[in-house]
Amino acid sequence: MNIVEASGLSKIHRMGEVSVAALQGVSLKVRSGEFVAVSGPSGSGKSTLLNLLGCLDTPTSGTYRLAGRDVSAMDDDALSEIRRDRIGFIFQSFNLIPQLSVVENIGLPLIYADVSASERRERARRLAETVGLAHRTAHRPAELSGGELQRVAIARALANDPVLILADEPTGNLDSRTGREIMALLQQLWRRGATLVVVTHEENIARQASRNIHLVDGRVERDTATAGAL
Repeated sequence: MNIVEASGLSKIHRMGEVSVAALQGVSLKVRSGEFVAVSGPSGSGKSTLLNLLGCLDTPTSGTYRLAGRDVSAMDDDALSEIRRDRIGFIFQSFNLIPQLSVVENIGLPLIYADVSASERRERARRLAETVGLAHRTAHRPAELSGGELQRVAIARALANDPVLILADEPTGNLDSRTGREIMALLQQLWRRGATLVVVTHEENIARQASRNIHLVDGRVERDTATAGAL
């Protein structure tokens, strides 16, 4: 099954009389259970593509189907529901709430899904264990290392059992050793059946996915299997 089916996606940003084509006719499919890295230089359209795939923005032209549903023309309320129920986000800057514990941060998306408090705590504890943080569940973000913060963010992305996990430079704020640990964790999730799309500007990170889509000037320059597929 294709989780992502994008055809001719373009995004034009207009600033006064100036138009900038951030994405130009990108077409791609991502099957269930794939681990795809999107790489390319700064300004190549990586973040724009991620925003479209994550329903954080809508295309200027083209179509996008997520798990069989056409989301490219949905209104803001419908897109909000799709993001809540179908997509898990992992950000470079973690985006955790300082006042909340690890368990509370992980369970935050479940509040918006009307999951009971007891079930939220139980599911969040299981996810904390999955990412290796069973011993840190009561800690707050200020008490965690960078790698631990990203593990919390990954667990939070899994909370609603999403059909698609999107990661924006997930190792960008980490040292090389911790970055390798986070990529190993993402690979573990993939091998358990998760569907992941990871944006990165680092070629060594891109090679750890099973497939690499390389963008240049808003277009797909190449789409190849990588070492991670072996």
